[in-house]
Amino acid sequence: MADEAAIETALGPEQAAKLIEAGAELIDVRRPYEYEGGRLAGSRNVEMNELTAAAETIFRDRPVILYCRSGSRSQMAAQAFRESGYDAHSLAGGIEAWDAAGRPLEPEHGEVRKPLPAS
Repeated sequence: MADEAAIETALGPEQAAKLIEAGAELIDVRRPYEYEGGRLAGSRNVEMNELTAAAETIFRDRPVILYCRSGSRSQMAAQAFRESGYDAHSLAGGIEAWDAAGRPLEPEHGEVRKPLPAS
């Protein structure tokens, strides 16, 4: 059943782009240095471990798409937000899939940065 929930909340780059065009809110759950290297236009950075505290700043009246580098972190976040009543989705394959699909990143010539090793 958890796998079914993951499938329901995960959107491929094309599906996500359509939802973004329709006004979905974009939340990047990566670390700030990852976000600064390259991101989806119009997104805001709310690091994964700060999502709970920031939940009240995320709109409930429109869809929200959460994303990370590969889709793992954002999938967990999307499921938790969905369970709390949000129309939450994650970007399947993360920003890596978005970039591989030829979708633009900000800033111009942005890159997908790998996470730093835990210290």
